Amino acid sequence: MSAAVITVENQENAAHKLIIQRSPSMLSLQGSIRVPGDKSISHRALMLGAIAEGETQIEGLLLGEDPRSTASCFRLLGAEISELNTEFVRVKGIGLGNFQEPVDVLNAGNSGTTIRLMLGLLASHPGRFFTVTGDDSLRSRPMSRVVKPLQQMTAQIWGRKGNSLAPLAIQGQALKPIHYHSPIASAQVKSCILLAGLNTEGKTTVTEPALSRDHSERMLRAFGAELSIDPETHSVTVMGNAKLYGQKVVVPGDISSAAFWLVAGSIVPGSDLLVENVGVNPTRTGILAALAMMGADIQLENQREVAGEPVADLRVRSSRLKSCTIEGDIIPRLIDEIPILAVAAVFAEGTTIIRDAAELRVKESDRITVMAQQLNQMGAKITELPDGMEIIGGTPLVGTDVDSHTDHRIAMSLAIASLNATGTTTIHRAEAAAISYPNFTNTLVEVCR
Repeated sequence: MSAAVITVENQENAAHKLIIQRSPSMLSLQGSIRVPGDKSISHRALMLGAIAEGETQIEGLLLGEDPRSTASCFRLLGAEISELNTEFVRVKGIGLGNFQEPVDVLNAGNSGTTIRLMLGLLASHPGRFFTVTGDDSLRSRPMSRVVKPLQQMTAQIWGRKGNSLAPLAIQGQALKPIHYHSPIASAQVKSCILLAGLNTEGKTTVTEPALSRDHSERMLRAFGAELSIDPETHSVTVMGNAKLYGQKVVVPGDISSAAFWLVAGSIVPGSDLLVENVGVNPTRTGILAALAMMGADIQLENQREVAGEPVADLRVRSSRLKSCTIEGDIIPRLIDEIPILAVAAVFAEGTTIIRDAAELRVKESDRITVMAQQLNQMGAKITELPDGMEIIGGTPLVGTDVDSHTDHRIAMSLAIASLNATGTTTIHRAEAAAISYPNFTNTLVEVCR
């Protein structure tokens, strides 16, 4: 008898219901998994390949909706990008500073990375006019965090609500270099300014209050940009008028996608999962540190380096989790993983506190409110904090109707929570998972034993 019955109902309007019914027999998760390519690295490989000279070959690209949005935008800007129907993609770059003025609006879809990083490049292309937009969710997300520093570089950008919301119009300019002291540790903010600095004469520097993920720095160097990094002050400087050259990029598995299986394997009794070929960049491994604090049994195997990025296989076995406090400098290293960490905390002994994560309120959804509401509907005891959550662990969950709010990480987090819930859980608008993990449901079926 199968340990869980998992079905997907397709609706006429393309919305999906993911229905998970745990059987009376004991459920465990077993097997080996390969997660999709890292989303952050996939975006950056497409972008840098598009502005480099020559051809870039990308192996292991994430075939989700967000990278497709990036590819679509950069095709309109003049780059030749092969169809994203296999994990091997070729990009014929046009060289830095050579964007063509697109005949249509650039649509970033649901991707905050696409629109925010692209703004830095668009603003630094003199004499060309661009308009960028996104879906309903993206048009409600704050853009001022990148617009303001770009305006300090003399960029001309107009948008709704005081230039803080898309759609945005950009008149490319010859920008001036700045030293920007970012009030938040954000890889998107840092990367946007560094990309603007590539095509700006002089040195452009970004200093952050804490270390954010460094995929842009690693890849910019690999493509030929001149960077200097001061780890003590969390500062990065890029030299302008750069020349980038096409590279071969191997994209490791996304640790943000692996996080769902790390938590699932930890909370479902009797589980033993191997998640292969996962990127373990130190700026992204906050999820491993947090789960270690909670007592998870996770081992790094076959550690190696692939195309400048550290990679390992992650073995997770079920364990009794305990509560902890997650706050401070670790937050930028696990900000995307907090929804699934909240699920882990529900099944941990004691009270888990998550603080300093107000950034969650301006993601694809208000992830603090949505996770608290949806898990509480299942019987959890979660109290919202202005910048996080207080989660009292140990309360059994009961299956019910929940909703992803069209947020991919919410959809997958609720699916993992339902594995330890009695009865039937129906997750509405579960198709959101395809944004970063198109094969999530199939993998879930495969590992349930």
